[in-house]
Amino acid sequence: MPRLLLGLAIVVVMVTIYAVVDCAMMSASRVRGLPKVAWIAIIILLPVIGLVLWFLIGRGRKNPVVASGPRAPDDDPDFLVSLGRDAEQDERIRKLEEELASLDSESTSSNGPVAGHPDTISDTLPDDPADREADHQDGDPRDR
Repeated sequence: MPRLLLGLAIVVVMVTIYAVVDCAMMSASRVRGLPKVAWIAIIILLPVIGLVLWFLIGRGRKNPVVASGPRAPDDDPDFLVSLGRDAEQDERIRKLEEELASLDSESTSSNGPVAGHPDTISDTLPDDPADREADHQDGDPRDR
């Protein structure tokens, strides 16, 4: 019987040392219930009960169930913010396209053909008959 009690005492001391080191090395965000100093005091002052309480209550999980796995898009705040940002950008692009279309229609209706614009006939044909002759001599098959 004394050997059994001695063996049990050695196991309790070893597990107590492990629990104290575990509590001291664990990040504060994973410790639940009490501050780390209070847990160390409970583990040391109440050897068996303190160990059981530490492993059941005080020691937090490594990977909480809530944070594991992919999140649904409607649960992700970054995704929801990006939706609003995309909608704002789409609206801004639509307004700019409307303004550009209105400016384009105003410039073509008020000025007629614009110099330098490919819609004007004078820009597509050579001005000088000698230039036309030179174009035909270059061998461009479209001009024949």
